[in-house]
Amino acid sequence: MNMSQLTSIIIVSWLAGLAGFGGGVIAWATGGANTETKREVTHGIIAFGGGILIAAVAFALLPKAMVTLSPVGLGATFCAGGLLFCLLDAQLSRSGGTKAQFLAMLMDFLPEALALGAVFEEDQRLGVLLAAFIGAQNLPEGFNTFREMTTTAGISSRVALMTLLAVSLLGPVAACAGYFFLQGQATVTASIMTFAGGGIMYLIFQDIAPQSKIRKHWIPALGAVLGFAVGMIGKQLLH
Repeated sequence: MNMSQLTSIIIVSWLAGLAGFGGGVIAWATGGANTETKREVTHGIIAFGGGILIAAVAFALLPKAMVTLSPVGLGATFCAGGLLFCLLDAQLSRSGGTKAQFLAMLMDFLPEALALGAVFEEDQRLGVLLAAFIGAQNLPEGFNTFREMTTTAGISSRVALMTLLAVSLLGPVAACAGYFFLQGQATVTASIMTFAGGGIMYLIFQDIAPQSKIRKHWIPALGAVLGFAVGMIGKQLLH
């Protein structure tokens, strides 16, 4: 066991998860009257998160899987991820409540953290890239989750922030699990990444993109372009 490498995995995966808490802090700090400008900024942040998620699928989750898995395995795993997220989303919608955004954050955070731990020893730069993508997408997801918890469920700001802080600790747990149990399991790791990619793609078009639009406002949608650009440049810098 390489303790230095394990320490790096724990730190980067925790920082990636901590971005969700940071998003919650931003939502708490910008609370107050729901002005027109604030609505535009909020929708822009949602769109930015969608752009980052598309970049994560395109540049972090799928490239390695496309080399490792067969076409049938790749398509089946990707579609299975989308189908499962669809079923979970439908069930959450039926049960009501405000868990959808929170669970959506967990459903893309944990598989990616597993993959981060699994690939870190073989390709440390890919691990860092995954951590960057996870953090970038957790920031707007934490923002949205905090607003959903406090405005719809009536949960106090303190409890919402503590929940997001607790979620950040799941990153190192998942990453360490990937490091210890998935190293050398290229097919399993690729399948997890592809499955997560399918689920994320579903969430983008079902939940995130519709929320990013405001009628008669065009600027917020540029957040998606910016988010994808950030992911694309990040991939290029780490290539």
